[in-house]
Amino acid sequence: MQRIELTNQHPRMRREARTIEAMVLIYCHDKHGTRGETLCPSCQALADYAGLRLEKCPYQEGKTTCVNCPTHCYKPAMREEVRQVMRYAGPRMMLRHPYLALMHLLVDGRRKAPERARGARPKRQPETE
Repeated sequence: MQRIELTNQHPRMRREARTIEAMVLIYCHDKHGTRGETLCPSCQALADYAGLRLEKCPYQEGKTTCVNCPTHCYKPAMREEVRQVMRYAGPRMMLRHPYLALMHLLVDGRRKAPERARGARPKRQPETE
């Protein structure tokens, strides 16, 4: 597995990268039969994409979990793939990576959503008459 390398070495960002790596690894091992630190090509591409999006996150160490974020930076197809990986690997994280799982649930998941990044488009408000 090619590790996610970030230019921002803040502990919060490194932990976020390790969490997504661990989830993709669990998913790939169980669903695609890979072993060790090896990922299938599609799961490696997903991990690489997640790392790229994490690197370019406008909120960086102030970010919340992606599901609570006001800016969705994943393409819809990739977002659905990550959602499937997390749905499968999330419950298994407590047994295999308890520290990462607890930090993701208790610390990262409870952060308030950051303000929208400058230049981001606001959500459309429904028209009322």
